[in-house]
Amino acid sequence: MSSSPSAPGLSPIADAAPLSLCARAPHVPADRLVAEMVPPPRFDSVRFSTYIPDPNQPSQTEAVGVLEGFAGGLGGAHAVGGGKRGFFGFGKPKASKPPAGPRGVYLDGGYGVGKTHLLASLWHATPAEPALKAFGTFVELTNLVGALGFQQTVQTLSGHRLLCIDEFELDDPGDTVLVSTLLGRLVDAGVALAATSNTLPGKLGEGRFAAADFLREIQGLSAHFRALRIDGEDYRHRGLPEAPAPFSDEQVTKAAYATAGASLDDFAHLLDHLAKVHPSRYGALTDGLKAVCLTDVRPVPDQATALRLVVLADRLYDREVPVLASGLPFDRLFSEEMLNGGYRKKYFRAISRLTALARDGKRLAEID
Repeated sequence: MSSSPSAPGLSPIADAAPLSLCARAPHVPADRLVAEMVPPPRFDSVRFSTYIPDPNQPSQTEAVGVLEGFAGGLGGAHAVGGGKRGFFGFGKPKASKPPAGPRGVYLDGGYGVGKTHLLASLWHATPAEPALKAFGTFVELTNLVGALGFQQTVQTLSGHRLLCIDEFELDDPGDTVLVSTLLGRLVDAGVALAATSNTLPGKLGEGRFAAADFLREIQGLSAHFRALRIDGEDYRHRGLPEAPAPFSDEQVTKAAYATAGASLDDFAHLLDHLAKVHPSRYGALTDGLKAVCLTDVRPVPDQATALRLVVLADRLYDREVPVLASGLPFDRLFSEEMLNGGYRKKYFRAISRLTALARDGKRLAEID
């Protein structure tokens, strides 16, 4: 992968010039998509014991207890036999009748209340080897279906003990039907399910709770889910200082050259490049990055571009990659029309996560 050219008047301070996201065009084989269906690096070490419930929100403490019990109930042999299987699930014994009772939990709450922390903790606490558990976003699951085909995806996942789906996309009717059908097949095979979701366009006021929409959209699967409502405020802003103001182009460029493993890109050029890379590859796009430096951040021009940026923000946040930027602050990325539209929850999540990464990136500008 090529690096950025040296900036005029600057000599590289690190061992090499900064990387460039715009110079990367990763290829991701299907087997990597399956192997990477684990909690992202940010959530490698989270456990129920590391979740700090807000003492003013008893629903958070209650959710931990319910999920711990749910994980404990997933021990023992899988409904289709707990033995190892081939990569695509061939050679599995015939499925027996799945256990009675709910086989799924749905975590219902606003962004920043720790739903992903709890979902990842459930994955870690479930007594099964990693190859028998899967964790991914709704987008990653639909990308897996696209890479393997529907039947192959069913065969690949039907021997799992647990499938966790973060940010179930209620605002995409076609993919919702596809994934709901997939989940129905997996439930029949005895796979336990856990999910969080976004909200449907124009529903539920500020869009903080989505249980009714989720249970309706998954149609015949609703009886398999127990909904857990988790109240609270966005923890990323709970007691934290305001997001740092953007830096100058010179400060960002200097920091990129001073930081080994940093990338340096013009924001508008990066947005153009994201249109050429499938969102399923955005994780690979960030492989090995220690920091992302962006110059001339400006408002996102349209919704398609905005949704791609949301996916990139999620991947950077998952991987705890700090961001240093010049131009506009991140809370001015999206227009009022976008923030009031059907995808508003995604945009607010992206702002929240990029703001958290900007706090982490502030220290890069302080490197001499």
